[in-house]
Amino acid sequence: MQIIKGLGDFFALDIGTNSIRALQLRTSGTGWVLEKYGYSSVDTAITASDSAESRRRLGEVIMTTIGQSGIKTKNVVIGLPSSKTFTTVIDVPKTTDAELKATMKYQIDQYIPMSAEDAKVDWALLGDSLHASGQQEVLLTSVARSFSEDRLEFIEGLGLEVLAAEPDPIAMIRALVPSNNQGAVLLLDIGEFSTDIAIVYGDSPRLIRTVPTGISSFVKAASQNLNVQEDQARQFILKFGLAADRLDGQVLKALDSSLSNFVSEVTKSVRFFQTRYPSTAVSNIYVSGFAAVMPLFPDYIAAKAEIPTAVANPWTNVSITQSQGQQLGAVAHEFSTAIGLAKRRNT
Repeated sequence: MQIIKGLGDFFALDIGTNSIRALQLRTSGTGWVLEKYGYSSVDTAITASDSAESRRRLGEVIMTTIGQSGIKTKNVVIGLPSSKTFTTVIDVPKTTDAELKATMKYQIDQYIPMSAEDAKVDWALLGDSLHASGQQEVLLTSVARSFSEDRLEFIEGLGLEVLAAEPDPIAMIRALVPSNNQGAVLLLDIGEFSTDIAIVYGDSPRLIRTVPTGISSFVKAASQNLNVQEDQARQFILKFGLAADRLDGQVLKALDSSLSNFVSEVTKSVRFFQTRYPSTAVSNIYVSGFAAVMPLFPDYIAAKAEIPTAVANPWTNVSITQSQGQQLGAVAHEFSTAIGLAKRRNT
C-alpha cells in the first residue's frame, strides 16, 4: 500500500485496543527527530464496537489526541491491526518486473485466505530467495476490502487525508529491527490482547504471525491463581514481573502455564523459519510492548527459547528532548507501530 508521492508532511496514527497514538517525525541526517506526538487512553469497549455511538466517541478521542499533539497536517498514514490482515512470504521464479506483476496478478488468489475480489492486496519484492536457487521472494499482504474501506471512510470522515495504510507488524519492524542487521532476528511485541511476531532477515520480514495472547491473558491468569482483582494482578506483573525472589515468586508461579504456552508459540515460529531456511539461524530475540516493561521477561524467554533476548527500543535513532522523554514516561514502549509508520518515506 504505497504512499502517494509529493503530498508533503504526514503523521502516523496508531489506533490501538486501549489507546490512540499520533506521531510526527522529521529526518535529521541519518536519524529522526520527534516533532509532535499525542497519546490518549480509550475504553476497549469503544474500539471493539462498530456501533455508531462507539465510532463517534472513538472519532472524538482521535481528534482530541491530534489536537493536543499540535499536529497541523491532515495527511496521515494509518496502521491496520494484525488481526485484520494476512501477511506471508512466497517464492516466485526470477523474471522481469513486468512479468512479475503479471504473475502476481494471476496467482494472488492461491495465497490469500479470501477471494481476491474481496481483498485489498499489496506485495513487495524482497530479493533473491534465501533457500531456493533461481527463485525470488515476495512479501504478500492482504486485508478484507470491507474492513479497509470502512476504516478509510471513518478516518477521512474526521477530515483527514489517508496517504497509506500498513499492517501493524510491518510498521513494527521498521521501528525495532537493529540498524545494519545482517542476520535473522525475531521481534516480539506484546499488546493488550495479542502478540505480533516477526522474523526479519536484514531489514526484510521473512515470517510474520500473530498470537492471540497479550498482557490481558497474563493478567487473567494471575488474577485467578493469586485470587486478586485484575487491576492488582496487572500491578503485580508490571512491578514484580517474573522475579523468583519477589512476592516469594508467586507471580511467576501464577503465570507458569500461560508463559509455557506463550514460549511454545515463539519456539514454533523459530522452528517454522528454520524449516524454510535451514542454513539461517535466528541469532537474537528483541522484545517490545508490554514485554519490554515486564521485569525479567527477556531473561525468561532467553532461558526457555535458548536464544539471546533483549529489550528493543523503538526510539533508537529518534532524537527526543528531555521534556518529551519525561512526558512519554511509562507509555514510551507503546509507540513501536506509530514510530514505524512515521518512518515511512514520503518521497
